[in-house]
Amino acid sequence: MGDDLLHELLRSLRVWDAAVTELPAFDPATAPADPLALFTAWFAEAVAAGQVEPHTMSLATAGEDGLPDVRTVMLHGADASGWSFATHADSRKGRQLTARPYAALGFYWPAQGRQVRVRGPVTAAPAQDGQADLHARSTGALAAALTGRQSQVLGSLEELARASESAWERAGREPDAPVPTWTLYHLRPDEVEFFQGDARRRHVRLDYRRTEGGWAKELLWP
Repeated sequence: MGDDLLHELLRSLRVWDAAVTELPAFDPATAPADPLALFTAWFAEAVAAGQVEPHTMSLATAGEDGLPDVRTVMLHGADASGWSFATHADSRKGRQLTARPYAALGFYWPAQGRQVRVRGPVTAAPAQDGQADLHARSTGALAAALTGRQSQVLGSLEELARASESAWERAGREPDAPVPTWTLYHLRPDEVEFFQGDARRRHVRLDYRRTEGGWAKELLWP
């Protein structure tokens, strides 16, 4: 019964419904030389198009065993240092990045049928940068960081509620409270791919690859 329901729902769904999606034209010949400039432009266009939470992204990592892992996190910035995100250094993804400091990011903006894929080596920013990043955010973000123990086994929801209440109280009372494990990471891209969906499935894929002489661009078959 459950499988039948799932399959029925899957068959009923369509992507890029014209009622909520407008697929813009994308001419890769006009793309800038640097992928960061194109990402910034596409990000601004996603915001203008009403894309919900365009700053969320999939973060893929691998641990010592080489097995892949993925989760949704928030983009904290993108500049010459790379694409930035933050987490506890002792969380699962933090430990994986210590073991294998290489990752991939995936953005999906269905309001315009666009994807951006980024991958490259990851480095941890200086501790003071991580603390500054955290304290520039909301009280809730600080409370969550103060709650800590991310990815550890939780005994009960009541235990979480008690720890969270204490963290919220401290965050309100001490907005600059340090969280030593909180770490800002920079992914310096080796490759950035831009995908523009097309109603006739003639999707445009523009791939940037870092070379010794700068960025090389090439088109990919969809």
